[in-house]
Amino acid sequence: MDLSLPFVVDVRLTLTSLRHGAADPTMRSAPGEVWRATRTGSGPVTLRLRSIGDRLRASAWGPGAEVALAGLPRLLGADDEPEALRLPAGPLRELARRFAGLRFGRTDAVMESLVPAVIEQKVVGLEAHRSYRALVMRFGERAPGPGDLWLAPRSEVLAALPWFALHPLGLEHRRASILSRAARRADWLEETPRLSSSEALARLRSIHGIGPWTAAETARTAYGDPDAISVGDYHLPDLVAWVLAGERRADDARMLELLEPFRGQRARLVRLLELSGWGPPRRGPRMPLRSIARI
Repeated sequence: MDLSLPFVVDVRLTLTSLRHGAADPTMRSAPGEVWRATRTGSGPVTLRLRSIGDRLRASAWGPGAEVALAGLPRLLGADDEPEALRLPAGPLRELARRFAGLRFGRTDAVMESLVPAVIEQKVVGLEAHRSYRALVMRFGERAPGPGDLWLAPRSEVLAALPWFALHPLGLEHRRASILSRAARRADWLEETPRLSSSEALARLRSIHGIGPWTAAETARTAYGDPDAISVGDYHLPDLVAWVLAGERRADDARMLELLEPFRGQRARLVRLLELSGWGPPRRGPRMPLRSIARI
C-alpha cells in the first residue's frame, strides 16, 4: 500500500522514540525503512514502512494489518502541529528546520509505552534496554509475517507473573511490582487515549509507583503529547539549562522555569535539544551500570 501524506515526515526519526535500545526485538530500522511489531484491537501485526521518494510504502502482516494500516497517519503525526512551537531566530530555529520531519505521532497503545517506561525508572539506558529485551524474549511471542520481530508480552501475562520471575531479567521487586499493578489495570489504562491530557496523566499516576517521569514518557508516545516533560530525569535539566541559559547545572524547577515560554510544546523542544548533540561538558559522575539479576 502506497501513501501520500499531506505533511512532511521523517518516518525513521519520528518512530525512533518507540524503540528501546538498538537490540529492541519489537522494532528494527535501516536507511529508508522501519519495521515494527505491535498489537491492535484486531490482533498482532508486523509493519514495514519504506520511503519511496515522496511517498510511503506500507506493508503489514497479521490479523491486525487492516487496523494498523488505517492508523498509520496518526502514528506518523497526522494530529500533530509542529508549527505550534515558536522559536526565536537563531540556532534554535535552525535546529527545528534541520529536523523538520520530526513529528509526535501517537500509538494509542498505553501498556506498550508504559512497560518500557517503568523498566527505565532510575537506571541507565543500557541496563533498562537489556531488561526490556529480556522481558520480551522471555514472555512475549513472535510477531506475524517476516522481519523476525517479537511482540511485547500481553498484559494478562505480566499480571500473572510473581515479582521474582522478573528478577533474573534485572528487575527488582519495586519495578516488577509496578508492572504487575499496571498490568492488572490494563483495560482501564487503555481507555486513557480518549481522555483529556490532564485526565489521562492523572489516571496513569493513580497507579502506585507511576510518577511524573513515567507518566510523561508514556504520554509522549501513546498520546503523542508534545508537552509531556519527564520531570525527574537525570540529565535533562542540565541539557535544557545549558542550551537555553548557558548554565552548567540545574534542577527540575529551573528546567521548568526555562521551558515555560514554550508551554504546550515543551517536549518537542526537548526532543530537538536531545537530537542537537549540544550539551554541557561531562565532568560529574555518571550513573553506574549495575546488574540486579546477579544480586
